[in-house]
Order: sequence, then structure tokens, then C-alpha cells
Amino acid sequence: MGAAALRPPDGEFLVLHYNFDWSVVTSGKYFEWLVSGLKVTLELSAIGIVGAFLLGLVIAVLKMSHYRPLRWMASAYLEFFRNTPLLVQIFFWYFGSYKILPMAVNDWLNNTNFEFAAAVIALIIYTSAFIAEDIRSGILSIPKEQMEAARSAGFSYLRSMQYIILPQAVRITVPPLVNQFLNLAKNSSLAMTIGVMEVTYQARQVESYTFKGFEAFTAATVVYLGLSVTITTLMDLYNKKVLNAHRA
Repeated sequence: MGAAALRPPDGEFLVLHYNFDWSVVTSGKYFEWLVSGLKVTLELSAIGIVGAFLLGLVIAVLKMSHYRPLRWMASAYLEFFRNTPLLVQIFFWYFGSYKILPMAVNDWLNNTNFEFAAAVIALIIYTSAFIAEDIRSGILSIPKEQMEAARSAGFSYLRSMQYIILPQAVRITVPPLVNQFLNLAKNSSLAMTIGVMEVTYQARQVESYTFKGFEAFTAATVVYLGLSVTITTLMDLYNKKVLNAHRA
């Protein structure tokens, strides 16, 4: 049969019929695979968000330090990690971390879950570089007289940051921080490239075993959408209950 036999008559369109079988991803072992992947994704996101936020705070403070070597170190950190792809950083920590980490740390990682740890390290370091710049912008928006008043009251630079400047800066930077948290949760899908069995990895496995790629990746899409909506909702509640109450 030639190609002409498969061509629909003039004026008609060839309709491809696809039988959707959602039971593939809503029951049985393939559903359990996706649930297992969701748990790993939630762990990656939760640890990554907390770690990236704390590290970003430190880098932001160092970037604004009066000591030039600390500023240079923070600037180098920001320029390097903001301008290299996350996937490259994941591969670096997975394939090259044994060269820079202490042997005891490498042994411990190899005896636990090295793939997961490498992905978490890369996500934290990569995202913290962006969070640091957002927090620094928030710090710069605080009137400099507040820092001067804190220093004249006897606070050190770090104490002034801790008790006076950073609490206000973090409240101001909530919207951009939400975007960074969402990006981290979505970027966690890249962990599949080093064998971390998160949602995207499990969806790929389901597709490989069932050839139901549409159902598998639709389920993965719904998971990431739900995760993004949850993070946004929680931050909106924080903004209404905490930030607005504080302003009032």
C-alpha cells in the first residue's frame, strides 16, 4: 500500500484516535511508582528550599560586608553559580564531588543516597545565588539610617543585620522568593538525569513499561502544577496572616 492510499480525500482531515487509559496512572504498581516519585520530589523541594534560603541569606550578608575579601568571595560565588546551567552543576556534584569533598563525607554519601545528595547540593547552591540577590535588593531598600541607628546603639554589623535589617528585607522580598521556590521545585525534575527517582523519572519509567507516555507525563504535569499551586497558596497565606498583620 503506497503513501497515496493513506492520504485522506481532498477536503477531509485524518483524525488519529487515541484510547486514553487513565487507570494506568491511577491504580496498580504504576500509580505506586508515581506516588513514590512524588515523595522524593517533595523531599528534594523541601530540603532545597530551606537550604537555599539559609545559604542565600549568608551570601547576601557577605556581599554587603565592609570587608573587601568577603565581598569578592560572595561576588565570585554569585557570578559563577548564576551563570552556569543547573544541569552542569548537577553533573559536577555527581561526577566530581569526590575530588573536593573530604573522604569521610564521600564515604558517608556513598553509603546513604549519593544521587539524592548530589541533586540537593546542586539545587541549594544554584538557587541560593538567585535568592541572595533578591534578599540583597530587599536590604538595599531599607533606609540606611536604620543600620546607622543600630550601630550607634551598640549593635555589631551582624547583629544589626540579624535583628533590624534582615527581618524587614525578607518581608519585602517574599514575592520574588516565591518565584525562586517555585523554580527550585520545578528544577528538581533535572535530578532524574543522575538517577534520582523523582516524579519525572518515574513517569519515564511508566512510559517505558506501558507505552502510555501521554498518561504518564500528564500525571507528572498535574503533580508539578499541584506543587506550584500549594507553594503559592502557602506564601499568600503567609503574606496575609503575617506580613499584612505586621504592617497593620
